[in-house]
Amino acid sequence: MEAYYYAHLSKAHQEAYHAMLTGLRAVAPAFPVPRLEGQELAEILLQLRLDHPEIFYVTNYSYRFYRDASHVELVPEYLFEKKKILAHREALTARIEKLCRPVREKSEWDKLLFVHDFICQNVRYDKLKKAYSHEIIGPLTQGVSVCEGIAKAVKSLCDQLGIWCVIPISGNNPEKGIKYRHTWNIVRLDGKYYHLDATFDNTLTGEGPIRYDYFCLDDRAIFRDHEPVLFSVPPCSDSSRFYYREKKLSFTKEEEVVRRAAQAIRKNRSFLFHWRGSYLTRDVLLCLCEKLEQAAAEKGKHVQISLNWPQAVLQADFSVQAPAQEIVTQQANEGELL
Repeated sequence: MEAYYYAHLSKAHQEAYHAMLTGLRAVAPAFPVPRLEGQELAEILLQLRLDHPEIFYVTNYSYRFYRDASHVELVPEYLFEKKKILAHREALTARIEKLCRPVREKSEWDKLLFVHDFICQNVRYDKLKKAYSHEIIGPLTQGVSVCEGIAKAVKSLCDQLGIWCVIPISGNNPEKGIKYRHTWNIVRLDGKYYHLDATFDNTLTGEGPIRYDYFCLDDRAIFRDHEPVLFSVPPCSDSSRFYYREKKLSFTKEEEVVRRAAQAIRKNRSFLFHWRGSYLTRDVLLCLCEKLEQAAAEKGKHVQISLNWPQAVLQADFSVQAPAQEIVTQQANEGELL
């Protein structure tokens, strides 16, 4: 697949990128790279690893340089010794191919659903932040990851399935309690670009139904609760493929919500929906909750609302017993806040 970040580098930076990629693919203990400033080398290596999640075995690096030399010698720090890296690389290639085999003939939309659902059903956040959790080896073989590993796994699976995919990265923001940089994905469907954040949906899913609050968002929606990106990425201007709109679970009228809630109650299911009527103010939220409570009461039940406020997505769960809290505000995040 296209190496997105490589294509947007200057010629000098592309030369360094290529030298790094060649050396790392060979698992070389050291190799020459065109001489650049330390910060430039760091950013090039970061972008290379976003383009190539199969380079999962590099944890850090140092470099040596000599006065007046045109190159520096880059010395990578590897996660494992070379023999083990090669074995893991072969196993991961086979694992990705096997995972993708059942959906190869599906539509791009269904392939993307498969990738998203695989993460939400099989990966949990690694609070210990082990080194391999930042790489595809964590989510694809250990079932644990952080946002970086999840975004890289999504890209690896999309690459295998022929879906254009890139990994954006944003900065931290201590004032908002955002402790770490965050990564997610941008995918291309039918020539248009969309944000997909499987990590945020994973934090919302928990033990309940799979959430799709961050499946095919436009820029306006994603940056309600994501920080600006560090490197330029394609603009995402289309909102029509947002999951809840695609599945006709995005409502503008209260009566639509009540009707679909009644169906969910009869089927003993949770009711997930997106509100895109008037702006979701507290008064609008309370009105929706009142309507849902009335629908539940007609069937002898109570309702608890889980709310993702930035994305205006509500999950209604119905039970015979009254909940301790009628409204629970959720906060999707990269897995850990300050």
